Amino acid sequence: MREAVDWIVLVIESLGALIIAIGVLIALVLLVRALMRPTDPGSFTRVRLVLGSYLVLGLEFQLAADVLKTAVAPSFTEIGQLAAIAAIRTLLNYFLTKEIESEKAELAARGEDMPPLPTPRH
Repeated sequence: MREAVDWIVLVIESLGALIIAIGVLIALVLLVRALMRPTDPGSFTRVRLVLGSYLVLGLEFQLAADVLKTAVAPSFTEIGQLAAIAAIRTLLNYFLTKEIESEKAELAARGEDMPPLPTPRH
């Protein structure tokens, strides 16, 4: 059972890291576009919103992996370490979500929307 959970945790952690990496790449593309249009005051805010959204989603995956680890942790030391990591990730997620809400409100006050996320083309 422990080995199966370890593999599942590895997959979930990898997915979380992949989501964050994709978000960084998308934000980088948006940043380059924003630098080409310095007259758009909301362009950097939109970059931060996109990156923040991917970070929040990636952290959710990481937190899910932490929960699974805790379910099979054999010692109180490991449980304590995982609890600390989960608490830190939860706090990061909370503050990122608050920041995203603030940035969205700032864009809405200017009459702008969050940029659409890239969708696969058929």
